[in-house]
Amino acid sequence: MAFPILSAQEAAELIKNGDTIGLSGFTASGSPKVITEALAAKAVKEHEEGRPFKVSIFTGASTNNHADGALARANAIDRRSPYQNTPDLRTRINSHDCHYFDLHLSELAQKFRYGTYGNLDVAIIEVAKVFDNGEVVLGTGVGNVPTYAIHAKKIFLELNDKLPEGLYGFHDIYLPLDPPNRREIPIYKPSDRIGHPTVKLDPAKIAGIVHSDAYDGIKGFTALDDTTLQIGANVCNFLIGEVRAGRIPKSFLPIQSGVGNVANAVLFGLGDAKELPPFEMYTEVIQDAVIDLMKMGRCKFGSTCSLTLSDTKEAEVLSNLDFFRDKLVLRPAEISNSPEVIRRLGVIAMNTALEADIFGHVNSTHVVGTRMMNGIGGSGDFTRNGYISIFSCPSVTKGGLISNIVPMASHIDHTEHSVDVIITEQGVADLRGLDPVQRAERIIDNCANPIYRPLLHEYLKMGTDGRGGQTPHSLNAAMAFHTAFQETGDMRNVDWAKFF
Repeated sequence: MAFPILSAQEAAELIKNGDTIGLSGFTASGSPKVITEALAAKAVKEHEEGRPFKVSIFTGASTNNHADGALARANAIDRRSPYQNTPDLRTRINSHDCHYFDLHLSELAQKFRYGTYGNLDVAIIEVAKVFDNGEVVLGTGVGNVPTYAIHAKKIFLELNDKLPEGLYGFHDIYLPLDPPNRREIPIYKPSDRIGHPTVKLDPAKIAGIVHSDAYDGIKGFTALDDTTLQIGANVCNFLIGEVRAGRIPKSFLPIQSGVGNVANAVLFGLGDAKELPPFEMYTEVIQDAVIDLMKMGRCKFGSTCSLTLSDTKEAEVLSNLDFFRDKLVLRPAEISNSPEVIRRLGVIAMNTALEADIFGHVNSTHVVGTRMMNGIGGSGDFTRNGYISIFSCPSVTKGGLISNIVPMASHIDHTEHSVDVIITEQGVADLRGLDPVQRAERIIDNCANPIYRPLLHEYLKMGTDGRGGQTPHSLNAAMAFHTAFQETGDMRNVDWAKFF
């Protein structure tokens, strides 16, 4: 069957104000690049002529500057979920020009299939190949494409000429039955394949094919500094200690790692941790460091939802697909982030915190408790179901003006019940089996920066000094670090005396 070939502008003209759109991709990888830019240009024109134009956007995770960035700059996004990391969109969210609701990544597809968020008017899907029967080979990110493809009234395909047809076979597309008919997801090791290499689309829904020619535009990571290198070393030393103690099998367990420079540093550290055996990953994103680990023989296999690679590393992988063919599989988000599979495989979850408080609660999303940064992403999926849950962050930021270890987290995404270990460049706080006061002492002594330890110990003493309570907060002073930063620009300017 021959499908219409359209320009990006022609596709955009078929999308209406108020439409709900599902985008392919996951953490920029596999996201659309040209139709969304044309849609943003249409929105600007509509606004200039005095007509409203906004659409709702559902994705797998974050997208890229071509999608979230362009549409946010055009003020063309009404609702948005489940994760984002584009500065322009972040600004719209925090000024309430865009209605963003945060969500665990594993949950969106099923809720969409049950109609929780209404109908889906359009799906825009990046592909590497289109077959005459409507089957497609996806690009470097899967996200929620299988669900959006079923529910969309019409589908536009972005055929990216940068993506080789050799990507056929890298994807494992599996759609579980919905409750109450769901059976177990039959993945028993990261390399198991249970689905199809293609997504099967209804040919009648394909409104057109638009050609594109660009990589995902993911920037390379900043060079590792002393802080991130030490965090990586501390994580590796902790894992080695767990293997020596028999709390992790000597054959090791699959690893999950979040996104960002700290996560990338941890992965680089694993390359040098020769006491740990070569390992597998069951994760949501694979970053540059993992590709290097595979070439070194340190990472044997990676199950993921996306290849979140810098343009240079993406080009390297796409030009050497035969090497990676038996080392990678790409799955839909509800499978890569499935709590059932994560728990079964015993995944070691390693994620990044914005801040942690002394009792073990973690803030992953909000700066000073109010301003959305990116979203919870898949951290909760893995944290709540992992064999061990590790959170890492530097002890301070902005040259020490901000302590990332605080008396009370200004926003809580992960409670004490889901956080096993906190690691900074200062050291490791293993919180398992400890009560709140014991956790606080360990976090302050092992993870807080020395310039903040006296202040944190004073806070803990104020709470425990004759006041009672299992978790001894001083509620009138709990946010004093954040208040000091807002008022003076330096969390060290806390005067406990004015609270008592």
